[in-house]
Amino acid sequence: MFVIIVGGGKTGSQLAVKLLEAGHKIRLIESRPLVLDRLRSELPQEVIIPGDGSAPEVLEAANIQDAQVLAAVTGEDEANLVVTTLARFEFHVPRVIARVNNPKNAWMFTTEMGVDVALNQADILATLVAEEMSMGDMMTLLKLRKGEFAVVEEKVHPEAEVVGKTLRQIDFPAECVLVAILRKGTLIIPRGDTVLQPVDEVIALLHSSQAHCLAQMLGRPQPGGLAAIA
Repeated sequence: MFVIIVGGGKTGSQLAVKLLEAGHKIRLIESRPLVLDRLRSELPQEVIIPGDGSAPEVLEAANIQDAQVLAAVTGEDEANLVVTTLARFEFHVPRVIARVNNPKNAWMFTTEMGVDVALNQADILATLVAEEMSMGDMMTLLKLRKGEFAVVEEKVHPEAEVVGKTLRQIDFPAECVLVAILRKGTLIIPRGDTVLQPVDEVIALLHSSQAHCLAQMLGRPQPGGLAAIA
């Protein structure tokens, strides 16, 4: 995949490194001399395009007409919006991603401005912290459809009400499917007669709104908590 990154700060340079390691073709646009000096010590020279990423001629020099994805990740929301608008409506890049620096500006990062995905760093961090506070030991492995669904992992607490029950006896949330159970290094495919044991690691695909409910079922019982067994 051919990806153009506009903005060579810590976010942009780290993104470039990860994409290069994954085998993608990258062009990174940056205008600040000091940042360019650092980038030249971190990335292959052919990756780096000096110049203003909001200038059409610079984008053309980066071969934007061939790009499949553009990520505008500068530290200025105004610059990111100009870049995304050009990428989508002038050069017709299929996938456009933008960094949102100030959460108050998030409302502007819409499809009308050429943005397919807006990454609001403050909001993402706040959401992750809130999830960790509310879901105990549950770990989010993957988010799908902009966070609407998630693949999560939760370890069965020895005192959980589900311990010793078969899966068909447990009233799991409606929008939750068990994908796998890891038990002492062994992969178990969940079936109706599978019995949950203490410290089993349960991997599930669910609607994000159901994560807290699943965490309560598999975690330490709470006084007055949810009745997990049908």
